[in-house]
Amino acid sequence: METNKLDNPTWHSLSETHKVFAVEFDGIKFYHPDYCPFGGFINSDETATGIEAYASLTNNFFVVGNKPNSNDTVQLNNELICNQMVLDKQSDVEIMEHIVELQTEIHKLDLFNLVNLVQPGYFKNKTSDLGNYFGIYKDEKLVAVTGERMKMDAYTELSAIVTHPNFTGKGYAKQLIKFASDKIFNEQKIPYLHVANTNIGAIKLYEKLGFKTRRPISFWNFIAK
Repeated sequence: METNKLDNPTWHSLSETHKVFAVEFDGIKFYHPDYCPFGGFINSDETATGIEAYASLTNNFFVVGNKPNSNDTVQLNNELICNQMVLDKQSDVEIMEHIVELQTEIHKLDLFNLVNLVQPGYFKNKTSDLGNYFGIYKDEKLVAVTGERMKMDAYTELSAIVTHPNFTGKGYAKQLIKFASDKIFNEQKIPYLHVANTNIGAIKLYEKLGFKTRRPISFWNFIAK
């Protein structure tokens, strides 16, 4: 297993399973901004013109991994440091809830609205096209979701692990992570995720499910001037 590819997950996802979603400039690859505002690169000396070009498509985006070079057409707004966590075996969690694969247009609208309620800024109009998304409904209201974002040949990132604030503490996230990660294992791939290193509650939950922190990784947030 080529674990070193996890050091540069956006670049390798856009070079492998997700290459159809790539917008490539000199030395840097980004997801088309309708899908995911993330980019990655190999050589930082070649990133400034590509970042400038991508900033003409979207005014708020992230470069994942090492710090890229940029010019004065963009502002480096923030460095979000995440724990990159990997699951090496299936979690021992019992699934009690009815879990729905979110495939219809109504499902996708519910998904978009819930994620942007809890974690605004990351989930775009077509993010749900990047992978499979799953949810739990209560009284016809979507209250918890989990899905797939960046995908390589050997690894799939779990993302949008979100529960409506009125429905936390019921074990929904645990069951959705179990359900989604089992499907990734069934594809002979390894699940991984990124979580802000300040989000201690989420990190503890993931550790209970068997995820182990592999390394810290930075998400560099740029804003077009």
